[in-house]
Amino acid sequence: MVYVMLRSEWTDSNGVTHSAGDSVDVDAATLAQLQAQGIVGELPGKGKDGTDWAGPGGTDWAGPGSTKP
Repeated sequence: MVYVMLRSEWTDSNGVTHSAGDSVDVDAATLAQLQAQGIVGELPGKGKDGTDWAGPGGTDWAGPGSTKP
């Protein structure tokens, strides 16, 4: 599972709608679909509100591409 921040609104497979800026936990296949649709993307270490965010591109990210154990 990967924790990501949404760039736009998304309705998950359970019918739950998540707003842009929400952080959600998704599996790798769902992440790939969301990236292809432009719903999530790489962020340069900043969240929607400009604060540090530990998601993709963040300095504390421990997901895909991380060099941290």
